[in-house]
Amino acid sequence: MSLLVVGSVAFDALESPYGKVDRTLGGAATYFAVAASFFTAVSLVGIVGDDFTPEDEKIFRGRNIDTDGLERAEGKTFFWAGRYSQNLNERVTLATELNVFAEFKPRLPQQYRTSKYVFLANIAPDLQRDVLHQVKKRPKIAALDTMNYWIERSNTELRETLKHVDILMINDSETRELSSEHNLLRAAKNIFKMGPTTLVVKRGEYGAMMVDKRGIFCVPAFPLEEPHDPTGAGDSFAGGFMGYLAGCEDKSDASLRRAMVYGSVLGSFTVEKFGLDRLRHLKRSEIHARARHFAKLTQFKL
Repeated sequence: MSLLVVGSVAFDALESPYGKVDRTLGGAATYFAVAASFFTAVSLVGIVGDDFTPEDEKIFRGRNIDTDGLERAEGKTFFWAGRYSQNLNERVTLATELNVFAEFKPRLPQQYRTSKYVFLANIAPDLQRDVLHQVKKRPKIAALDTMNYWIERSNTELRETLKHVDILMINDSETRELSSEHNLLRAAKNIFKMGPTTLVVKRGEYGAMMVDKRGIFCVPAFPLEEPHDPTGAGDSFAGGFMGYLAGCEDKSDASLRRAMVYGSVLGSFTVEKFGLDRLRHLKRSEIHARARHFAKLTQFKL
């Protein structure tokens, strides 16, 4: 079952205690699409400039990713540069150049408008809502990511968009800011009043937590000795999560829990190298092997 993702395709310059890269492919939609393509067909909607070459586009080729929705415009592709601290939990943004992304107004190709699974990556809430209006029928699952910038500056528009989605996927600080609650369980209850029926809280090195009417489910972060670069880990998590759900075409509690595990698996692979370098050469057998390892991490007898 095809999965639609709308978001950024970008170039990044990254620096961490483990090294530095001056130009590498990034963007929320890129990480998401590559991660999700291990489980299902992906339809990608984004925008790039004339500096985005056929060599750059190779990341999508040979994968189950349709790029008919990747718009090309005159100018430069969205660029972000950042430096991470010693523990990788803190980062400093060195540069943000929106370039052609500043004029991005998503337009879905006709064949994308019947998508049953939709993920709205981190873009302006009114653009996210417009994408949902372009989908002909309500998707089986519509999920949304956002960030503190939109929570602070476009709160009314964001709350209107939240009325139309099933799953909200944000980090713990964004959860607290959106809900005005410090406790994540009380925060979830407040967010459910806004529209979503499921909240997935991404917690970085502490894993992830899912809350819905059926209860709570948590997965740990996979323990790694030398994570190199956390850029894109949350987007890869979302890709693994939504890709698994679209691939199995099921939204039962058991499937949602497995989706949490596969999301965590994809996020854990992403941080092992800079940018998309680890996902670029990842094999399905490695994904399933690590998912089994996740099960061993959490099994115990009473």
